[in-house]
Amino acid sequence: MRRPVARKLTVLAVSAVLVSVGAAAPLDAQPRTDSGPVRKTPVAVGHGGVVASVDADATAAGIEVLRKGGNAVDAAVATAAALGVTEPYSAGIGGGGYFVHYDARTRTVHTIDGRETAPLSADSGLFLENGRPIPFDAAVSSGLSVGTPGTPATWQTALDRWGTRSLATLLEPAERLARDGFTVDETFREQTAANEARFRRFPATADLFLPNGRLPVVGSTFKNPDLARTYRKLAREGIGAFYHGDLGKDVVKTVNHPPVDPASGWNARPGRLSLEDLAAYRTVLRAPTRTSYRGLNVYSMAPSSSGGTTVGEALNILEGTDLSKASETRYLHRFIEASRIAFADRGRWVGDPAFENVPTRELLSQKYADSRACLIKDNAVLTSPLAPGDPRRPKACARGGTAAPTTYEGESTTHLTVADRWGNVVAYTLTIEQTGGSGITVPGRGFLLNNELTDFSFAPADPAVHDPNLPGPGKRPRSSMAPTIVLDRHNRPMMALGSPGGATIITTVLQVLTGVLDRNLPLADAIAAPRASQRNTAQTDLEPGLYDSPLRKRLEEIGHSFKPTPEIGAVTAVQHLPDGRWRAAAEKVRRGGGSAMAVHPVP
Repeated sequence: MRRPVARKLTVLAVSAVLVSVGAAAPLDAQPRTDSGPVRKTPVAVGHGGVVASVDADATAAGIEVLRKGGNAVDAAVATAAALGVTEPYSAGIGGGGYFVHYDARTRTVHTIDGRETAPLSADSGLFLENGRPIPFDAAVSSGLSVGTPGTPATWQTALDRWGTRSLATLLEPAERLARDGFTVDETFREQTAANEARFRRFPATADLFLPNGRLPVVGSTFKNPDLARTYRKLAREGIGAFYHGDLGKDVVKTVNHPPVDPASGWNARPGRLSLEDLAAYRTVLRAPTRTSYRGLNVYSMAPSSSGGTTVGEALNILEGTDLSKASETRYLHRFIEASRIAFADRGRWVGDPAFENVPTRELLSQKYADSRACLIKDNAVLTSPLAPGDPRRPKACARGGTAAPTTYEGESTTHLTVADRWGNVVAYTLTIEQTGGSGITVPGRGFLLNNELTDFSFAPADPAVHDPNLPGPGKRPRSSMAPTIVLDRHNRPMMALGSPGGATIITTVLQVLTGVLDRNLPLADAIAAPRASQRNTAQTDLEPGLYDSPLRKRLEEIGHSFKPTPEIGAVTAVQHLPDGRWRAAAEKVRRGGGSAMAVHPVP
């Protein structure tokens, strides 16, 4: 039997029972597996496969699968299921995501779009009342924000195409974790406290996260018997229980009649989800985006995510600058300006391709990138919001079109990265949108529902500019998730990475890629380096390591404007080393630090 395990960083969802472990329990107690304690470390090197995630228990679940002969896809599903226990404010079966897979046998990359969809009854006025957008916070904590979940279908699609183990087998580690519990840490308590007022509106959520009306105690064991039973049901009946069965009926009932505590006075607007929406849900197998950068092949997620096109366009803009020889000031200046331009184009052109004519190929052309790169000057700063270009008709240094501000996107997501002994690789980003999702727990089922539909634009940011991200029937809201795999000239894996962070995912992935590929930083150092994020806004976000440095003043002298932010993103990554070993790496500090493990670790 698995013993209670320690957790590490983000937040969670569960039909919880809190059991005190007493004052003697160490607050930094390490997770345990059947074979003994597991040390949480942000870097691991070894053979036989590696896993990196934000949580030590989830990483251990993936390693367990690899150790027993499963492949990278099997391990990714097991890791994701465990994150549904220990990180359910960030992910879980009530959400969706994007799965990028490298097949070592064919040396090809494939992707699964498991994004949530709007109800079939939705239209462009989904979030309008009396012709005006409803308040954002009111939309979030409501049934109206909940999209048809895609995570269970993503798992099954990945296993059907590339896996070697059954979903039932891969849910076993997560079920044990939900049943036996994990140890509450300070991050879990802090994130619960940040959501306390919102969670109290919904009795099932309050019972889950605030047992006996109190915040969870650091060092106590948090169990989720309801989620354990839900995983057992999925193991026995398959995902049909979710999309066609009792689980789905409970989801629909909860969305359309959010169970609110009357004493809270909260008006939780009902959703429009139907059993037909669940039955009609399908994942989409999409061709990945591909960008050539410094002779390497960078693959990522195509629309409905904007991650692959926006990271790819920014890389193409930077291709003409030798960033390896640039000063820190020039490097960061060029990085910021390339990001600004790519985000301007993202806002105008990227949406769900089932509804929008997204010029993906043109956005990723080097010709278009060059036409936009010439806007960048080393002694001046572009003004935001910057107008988009037209990738279908690129003109050198053109500033055509009307500028529109970047819309808001929630930042709570999680990412995992896996490589196996055969060289298969998975980069998988999954989410329930912002921290705690909609705040609505499905009673008796142990998981939170997403608020993914608030990733749509409630109304056009500028009526004069076409907005490709308005709601529609069955439409997928635009995402910034950018699970990325880099292959060498022979189409062999070099590295893979991804991050949470809403729209900052794009700049985070871009900065780590350029840190490794251009600045020659070791992977762990590129992940730990202080970050900047420019998203076609008047000010660029800076973490303290940059905001408090002399570099900020030098950039301000050029014309940049900055605002401080505590942290940006939370990367996990794997890297194939020249001697055949794999390195897994995660954050050292952000979100409490990440967890990297190898099946057979070596120095």
